[in-house]
Amino acid sequence: MHDEQLKATANRMVANGKGLLAADESNGTIGKRFEAVGVENTHENRRAYRELLFTAPDIAEGISGVIMYDETFRDTASTGASFVSLLESADVLPGIKVDEGTEPMDGSPEEKVTKGLESLSSRMPEYAELGAKFAKWRAVITIGEGIPTDANLTENARRLAAYAKICQENGIVPIVEPEVLMDWSNGQAECEAVSERNLTHVFAALRAADVLIEGMILKTNMMVPGKESGETKTPEEVAEATLRVFTKVLPPGLPGQMFLSGGQSELEATENLAAMHARGPLPWKLSFSYGRALQKGALEAWRGMPENVPAAQAAFLHRAKMNRLAALGRYTKEAEAKA
Repeated sequence: MHDEQLKATANRMVANGKGLLAADESNGTIGKRFEAVGVENTHENRRAYRELLFTAPDIAEGISGVIMYDETFRDTASTGASFVSLLESADVLPGIKVDEGTEPMDGSPEEKVTKGLESLSSRMPEYAELGAKFAKWRAVITIGEGIPTDANLTENARRLAAYAKICQENGIVPIVEPEVLMDWSNGQAECEAVSERNLTHVFAALRAADVLIEGMILKTNMMVPGKESGETKTPEEVAEATLRVFTKVLPPGLPGQMFLSGGQSELEATENLAAMHARGPLPWKLSFSYGRALQKGALEAWRGMPENVPAAQAAFLHRAKMNRLAALGRYTKEAEAKA
């Protein structure tokens, strides 16, 4: 019943090099980022910060949609308009994060599984009625001694697929986010091997759940070394390893893969995305769904001061433009410096 609507929305999300702004930080997470720039974590400050991002001039030139946390999704701007309607009026799709965080996996507590599936069928119709066009569910896969186990990959994939099916039954495009964390001492080769295993489990589960691949978006990691490895890779090496995995595992009918930044710096996330497109043409759209890698400069420019809003918006729009150029295969260091 919803198939054509889902396909149209998924394709709109990755059209013309546009990407997603991930503004779905929990109140605790945004509090840590506020603390780093001397901003108190109050509802009013959270609302003001999201409003400056969402009302940035011509936001739709580089951003196709915004992922929001539940509080933000239900919140209103200073004008009294809901954030959902404000984004829609700017031709930006409103989206909602629907997972409820992670918990230790039974029998392997150092591994995590994502919570929230039990209540999802009752929550999703309300989100659809409130205007959500897409949703996001994140699974985190940890590399370590003897992990991830096949049991962990299987269970996270099962939950991702069940979530995706519930979304599609409600006319909402699911963003399926199985993230292999870059927090350990593993090299790039191990990230590549684990990511291939992870995505193989995910697409097997999606097919088993009869999820419409043409009506979903994948959001996963690039193939990068762990932070503690001491290993560095060029954008070209990251692109080569990432596309090697994708070519093996991603189905051709997938509308798009929108990368998470996963702890990369703003510049790294842009340069690595650009390097993917230097190796095209590709059978799927590759774009961005960044949080910190779109917001860090804006947050540092704002620092909670109303008079800094224009500078913060300019910093945000700059990164959105650079990432759009990267997703179109047009990014250059000259464009970065000129902007």
